Amino acid sequence: MKIGIFVLDLYLEKILAKLCYSSIFNASIDRMDNHMKKPFVLISLIAIVLITIAYLYKNNAISDSEVVNVYSSRKEELVRTLFDEFTKKTGIKVNYIIDDYSQLLSRIENGGEADVFLAADAVNLILAKKRGFLSQVDSEVLRNSIPREFRDSENYWFGLTKRTRILVYNKELVDPKDLSTYEDLANEKWKGKILVRSSTSPYNRSLIAFMIANNGFPKTKEWVNGIVKNMARKPSGGDVDQIYAVAAGEGGVAIVNSYYFARVLSSQNEHKKNINKLGVFFPNKNGKGSMVNVSGAAVVKNAKNRENAILLLEFLVSKQAQELYAKKNQEYPVVEGVEMSDILKSWGDYLQSDLSLSKLEKHLFEAVMIADECGWK
Repeated sequence: MKIGIFVLDLYLEKILAKLCYSSIFNASIDRMDNHMKKPFVLISLIAIVLITIAYLYKNNAISDSEVVNVYSSRKEELVRTLFDEFTKKTGIKVNYIIDDYSQLLSRIENGGEADVFLAADAVNLILAKKRGFLSQVDSEVLRNSIPREFRDSENYWFGLTKRTRILVYNKELVDPKDLSTYEDLANEKWKGKILVRSSTSPYNRSLIAFMIANNGFPKTKEWVNGIVKNMARKPSGGDVDQIYAVAAGEGGVAIVNSYYFARVLSSQNEHKKNINKLGVFFPNKNGKGSMVNVSGAAVVKNAKNRENAILLLEFLVSKQAQELYAKKNQEYPVVEGVEMSDILKSWGDYLQSDLSLSKLEKHLFEAVMIADECGWK
């Protein structure tokens, strides 16, 4: 197509040159015979129109090639600003589809034209890799920016933001001195007090896999059994729903991702009064540390715009993008030295687990099996 446009341009330019030469040769159009003026003017106008059309078509074809197609399981409001900034910086347009993780993988499997896969949890990236949908990326920028524990050991996927699986508690019902570890939540003293979403959530599948990696299969199965026995209600809704439920006194402790609670605190809504009853606690601070997960991205195996896809990933770990993530989305930057939001700062430092997220891969099937066997629906 581009060759055809080039040839058309060249041909039309020659016509215009001949016309210009013809006008010079004849001294000027004003000196032409009347019967020559109209055809000359008509031919000149046609040539100019054709050249203009070819020019616009050519530039449109070039601009259309400067794109990157993103499949994202993250909500539009969390990524739209980042994509807009990337386009301003590079001139590369970002086309994106927002959908459920499983639907996006189905699109990729059926030939969807994705260049980048953006996911809300390491588990989703790991599963996409296992299904052969991702490609390795050799990027010095990504390797140098992202700590080893927050990217795939073979460079198939890369963490972009961090979040911690925290405990949000009702100050009127729970003394924070009684809180300690994830493991302790299985203690019968918490019977009827634990609020948590379904085990089908990637956040909880990651947490169970994390527990297996740290404590082994048998102990983790005992732990899940204890969690199920201590639930205040059947798992329902997302992390924000657990926060509102604990604020309403339906339970004493909710297991949620840090950024959900930070967003609730930064919002203005009808729940604000009850939200002030809540406190935040980072588990395992005297042991192996709190579980840290990531949102992340990968380049799709059959990406047609691979170079642009890598440029987008590199932009997302730039200081500009990391600050946008931190302030707009209330997530911890994955790149060291980037300032956190005021809310995250107010929570103070915490002990972060140093378990590489790549190690969760071999425990994911066991995590699903344990949840099913113990009745964590």
